[in-house]
Amino acid sequence: MRVTLLSAVIALSLSATAFAADDVSKVNGTASVEAGAHAGDVSSVNGSVRIGDKAVIETASTVNGSVDLGDGASAEAVKTVNGALTLGERAQVKGEVENVNGRVELKNGADVKGHLSNVNGTILMDHAHVGGGIETVNASITVGEGSKVDGGILVKKPNWGWHSENNRPPTIIIGPHAVVSGTMTFEREVKLYVSDSATVGKIEGATPQKFSGSAPSGNRGT
Repeated sequence: MRVTLLSAVIALSLSATAFAADDVSKVNGTASVEAGAHAGDVSSVNGSVRIGDKAVIETASTVNGSVDLGDGASAEAVKTVNGALTLGERAQVKGEVENVNGRVELKNGADVKGHLSNVNGTILMDHAHVGGGIETVNASITVGEGSKVDGGILVKKPNWGWHSENNRPPTIIIGPHAVVSGTMTFEREVKLYVSDSATVGKIEGATPQKFSGSAPSGNRGT
């Protein structure tokens, strides 16, 4: 009986090892995972990270390069320092999405269950969801039509450690039928536009300008 039990434990251990997802790491160049594949941590230093449609990974991260999470793909966390970050349609991130300098785009049905943050760039949501709030310093934010942000929005006051070539106030747009639950707090000057069909919570530090239609006048097509 002891031998049988020991054999079973060894077999299970070997089975778990055999099915463990491998990490993908690059120093220079693109780190990629094919559509539908499984992987562990996928990273690059000087290069992009490409995650195929419906792939499942642990984390996607790079220092200098973009990160693309394909349609229906899933990750625990996504991070980049200098580069754009895109979540495809119905892509899911179970933890945080972090970006320092670059555009963050959440396409139709994308879902970030944790916190979303960047310093410089833009944040765009299209019928997407963020569950842990949005935080930025210099980014303009569009919570597009039908999108939802739980946990509020925080635009922090810049300090000496955060630089931006554009000193204009960020533009914050809460689009038609969008929902922002929690407080929207603005520690610096912003231009805040809220659709007349949107639902928002408490607003601190800014006076919203109401608009009708798909976007505020002068921002249509943005």
